[in-house]
Amino acid sequence: MKFHNFDIVFQEIPDEVTLAVNITNCPNHCEQCHSPHLQTDTGELLSTDAIDCLLDRYGELITCFCFMGGDADIPELERLAQHICDHYELKIGWYSGRTFMPPHPELFDYVKLGPYLPERGSLKSPNTNQRLYRRDDEEWVDITDRFWKK
Repeated sequence: MKFHNFDIVFQEIPDEVTLAVNITNCPNHCEQCHSPHLQTDTGELLSTDAIDCLLDRYGELITCFCFMGGDADIPELERLAQHICDHYELKIGWYSGRTFMPPHPELFDYVKLGPYLPERGSLKSPNTNQRLYRRDDEEWVDITDRFWKK
């Protein structure tokens, strides 16, 4: 699994300061994708060493680590999430274009599901098909409406 870049963001996961890592080789190929460069198999290897390096540098500034993609290799994504669970006290998110939870959802505190459909809009649209879930103990709560302006 490779990544293109990363950034500290405040909008992807409500109430969290998030290190969002953009994963490449996306298999979903959504129509009008806002990041088509992430569909190619390019970038730097996202290993446990790379994660450790990022978190050594930015870990004290963030409350959440979010995989932005990773649908092409879910077992590797889960292995890396397990590494973060084992070594850091951070929440973990996953933005996926798939429509179903990963095999081991307990590794994540937040999961965004759903492909981008231009006619439905992004998470900011009340008409979106995409959903962001937060894990509360054993239950998943849909918090998508947190993105909608009231």
